[in-house]
Amino acid sequence: MKPLEDYLIVDFSQFLSGPSASLRLADLGARVIKIEKPGTGDICRTLYTSDLIMNGESSVFHTINRNKESFAIDFKQQSELEKLKKLLAKADVVMHNFRPGVMERVGLSYDEVKEINPNIVYAEISGYGTKSELKDLPGQDLLLQSLTALTWLSGNQEDGPVPMGLSIVDMLAGAHLAQGILAALYRKATHNIGEKVQVSMLESAFDFQFETITTYFNDGGELPVRTKSNNAHAYLGAPYGIYKTNDGYLALAMGSIPVLASLLKCDALLQFPENKFELRDDIKNILAEHLQTQETQYWLDILEPADIWCAKVLNYKQLFAEEGFQVLNFVQRVEMLDSYNYKTTRCPIRIDGEIFTSGKGSPKLGQDNERIIKEFIG
Repeated sequence: MKPLEDYLIVDFSQFLSGPSASLRLADLGARVIKIEKPGTGDICRTLYTSDLIMNGESSVFHTINRNKESFAIDFKQQSELEKLKKLLAKADVVMHNFRPGVMERVGLSYDEVKEINPNIVYAEISGYGTKSELKDLPGQDLLLQSLTALTWLSGNQEDGPVPMGLSIVDMLAGAHLAQGILAALYRKATHNIGEKVQVSMLESAFDFQFETITTYFNDGGELPVRTKSNNAHAYLGAPYGIYKTNDGYLALAMGSIPVLASLLKCDALLQFPENKFELRDDIKNILAEHLQTQETQYWLDILEPADIWCAKVLNYKQLFAEEGFQVLNFVQRVEMLDSYNYKTTRCPIRIDGEIFTSGKGSPKLGQDNERIIKEFIG
């Protein structure tokens, strides 16, 4: 039995942030009913991020909405809204990621839902919170990365701002919402009361940078400075970075420069008896030139036995061929109602050594209407 079995979550969210939260809760056993607009559904169904279309819809939608049910209903119509309220009356959690004011306009604010379900956990993600002067702006990942200084931490010094290659703020906000929901469900189980959980992408992006922001506040307001080459962390000295080798790339974390000089037989490094932060560009330039003289495995065979923190740099094809990945059983195959099946990842959480998988794929738009109406609405 999974930990969240018997919990019912009604999820109005779309795109990535909210659905990533409900996906995690579904993986842990919750029943997630996804509320969608008839005809079009979650816009993520057609929001193609590549040329890959799976079973007529976006690969992103299939990835983030597996293990859920779809209930298509136009709740802007009063008669349909009344039907929907019957479902909400039996839910443990209601969640959405609409812009501030949307749920209030349709009659599904926290106070209004609480009237029909006093112990409800009501959870919402917004882009910028409900009070910020930015609150009406689109809560889109790249915009949030740009507005919260994240883009000045990746890349090298002369690259200008560089965004991360993932929708990281969406995923962080989703993870924070899932954490908040779990805390509220615990309070509900122990005290029989519901709560309102609020997360903004803006605050999630700030929290993600707690290390660098704290350093900034306590370092005289000095802005983080990336190294001129091989940058991996604006506040860490050499050798921290990724270096080209004769046949690939090598990642080096923290380490003593004199020790590296000896192990790598790099005489040019002997002039640096300490890891002085202000000399990191000079150190990295020497390392970058020296490491290109041999293959990655050659360096690993020297550094790993000496307990130097290092790793080869893998792409997806190389990663999935690694035994260390294969033993995780991290890939699962799921199947949709029409028998279309696809491979995707599983829940990363283990409890008592157990991994959580589900063979249930993403739902077709409105595929569960009849069963949900019969079970909850009548």
